[in-house]
Amino acid sequence: RFEIKMPHMQLWVRNLELSDAGIYTCEYGSQQVHTSLHVFKLTISLDGHFLQNEVPELILMQNSSSPLPDLSITLFDSNNNRVTPELQNKSRQKYVMNLKKLGAVDSGTWLCQVHSDSPLINQNISFAVKVLGFQNPDLERKYATVDSTVILSWRLNSQKIKWKEGFRGQLNWKQQEGANAHELLDFKVTAQGQLHETKKSSNLLFEIPERKPESTIEVKLPKVHFNHSGQYQCQLEYQGRRAQSKIELVVMKVSANPVEPLSRGANMTLTCQVSRPLPPNAYLRWELVNGTQRDIRNSKQQEVKLEVNISAAGLWSCHLIEGSDRKISLHYYVEEAPTWINYVIIGASVGGSLLVLALGWLCIISGINWQRRRLRAKRMAQARQYLLENRTCRCR
Repeated sequence: RFEIKMPHMQLWVRNLELSDAGIYTCEYGSQQVHTSLHVFKLTISLDGHFLQNEVPELILMQNSSSPLPDLSITLFDSNNNRVTPELQNKSRQKYVMNLKKLGAVDSGTWLCQVHSDSPLINQNISFAVKVLGFQNPDLERKYATVDSTVILSWRLNSQKIKWKEGFRGQLNWKQQEGANAHELLDFKVTAQGQLHETKKSSNLLFEIPERKPESTIEVKLPKVHFNHSGQYQCQLEYQGRRAQSKIELVVMKVSANPVEPLSRGANMTLTCQVSRPLPPNAYLRWELVNGTQRDIRNSKQQEVKLEVNISAAGLWSCHLIEGSDRKISLHYYVEEAPTWINYVIIGASVGGSLLVLALGWLCIISGINWQRRRLRAKRMAQARQYLLENRTCRCR
């Protein structure tokens, strides 16, 4: 490992080790020149290959023939942001530090700056970090309306960071926390970066798009149902370790009761409902804009169902609003009953009232006539009785 290069008598030491630290003496005749070699060794756990959300361990060691100095250590990530490590163990010879939890954007060259006032040391040590993961957030919320088409996608960063080893993964879906997970597909990425996907049997109707960006896991729901909501979790695995990213799908539907044209003076109940709990700053809104007429009804925050009683026809829209951002809208057209139907209803009501009135008069008149006939029959019976009792015979 040692080599002397002429003509300047340079000593080259290859593959430097901590044990190489010490005092090196160059003698020429009666003259001597002494040089002190201070050696640092920086190691990072897992050979610098991590999955997102893992925390690397960094170990800095030093050796010298003179007393070891107390070091000041400063770290900068691949985006040149200063990182404050968590010091786990410290001695003059060995510093053990935990870095921050890594994200997929932290891949690249990091820098460790080592400083000492006595002896004066300013040493920069660079090291490589590769973080395999998703370019999506850890948890993403996506909204959809019933019968719409939705594409859910997860973008792997393996090609971007030139990851040279193979890994595998799978996509699971479950409707709610604690429910059984359904495996939708599994995938494998080779060391050459080729992606192979296998669709698994499932009750969920979905497609794997033929055309999509490279290193992307993607599923298409061609016609969303209300019960398609839930958590879609994409998980990758490398050397027994796992990283995951979730997309929470929230589905909206609207309905009316009764489902028929709205007559003048009648009421109808409109219902807007979402399939999953909403974030704290989200709410539902029913809105009617009909010319200059405007009607707005809001739910309380985080309510998943909003029912309103209406008496005005037109296009009613249900909006899901998060903060000041309108996420999705679903429309329901309330048809106004034709005028002739209103007249028919009014006529039927009036006719029914007149019929009841006529039947009432008929009953009254019939009752009076029956009373009269009864009274007349009674009087005739009394007259006959009277004649029988007072009957006489006359002779000429």
